[in-house]
Amino acid sequence: MTNQHKPRPVYIAAMRREVGSLVHGWRISETLAARNIHLYWNDHAVVACAGLGGDRARLAVQAALTLGPASELVSVGWAGACIHRLHVGDVVWPDIVVDAQTGERFFPLKHRTPTEGLEILVTVAAPAGVAEKERLGVSYYASAVDMEAAAVARLALAQGIPFQAIKAISDNASFEMPDMADFSTPDGQFREAAFGLHVALRPQLWSPVATMARGSKLAAQRLQSEIKSHIEQHRKTKP
Repeated sequence: MTNQHKPRPVYIAAMRREVGSLVHGWRISETLAARNIHLYWNDHAVVACAGLGGDRARLAVQAALTLGPASELVSVGWAGACIHRLHVGDVVWPDIVVDAQTGERFFPLKHRTPTEGLEILVTVAAPAGVAEKERLGVSYYASAVDMEAAAVARLALAQGIPFQAIKAISDNASFEMPDMADFSTPDGQFREAAFGLHVALRPQLWSPVATMARGSKLAAQRLQSEIKSHIEQHRKTKP
């Protein structure tokens, strides 16, 4: 690891599938992979993903910062829509991030002037179904929900690093996520093979899981395009 780089934007995701094509060809830390912490970098940016939830996001941030100073910490990844205005594939740059467990509010670095009011992202501890997304929309005026942004924001604030969030909608407000709680490991990983076998034996899950897969793929594509643009913007504006 080296600290000789100029400050670069650091992007923190949960799942490698959220950023897979983006980091193709980047350097990678093999030593951290055994701990399910995946760290990628080039001369212009750092990407780290360590699994679902705030605890894993904190590990990803810690790993990323060993590569040198961050110009900003950016929480990126999939999010669920809490309002019907947002659709699968839409990209959200939240103006406010709320931690549902503590009530804390974090204010990302301004990216653009809101055109349809404030975009509020609420971070929760578990995947949100339709009823929970509706509750968050009513209680917090939430636009979207995720599981990591507040943890990244808290670390950024503690270390005096600017914070941003970029989220791509992977499921609409009316989409009921299949129950996947039994397929998450204690270290925030998703057991895809076990879930695939579970679904294969239950035809009633085939359609919703196919819808979820299409939404996740589109959201990942849109997210990566947005991150690429953000990296390029940073390259042009920073000496």
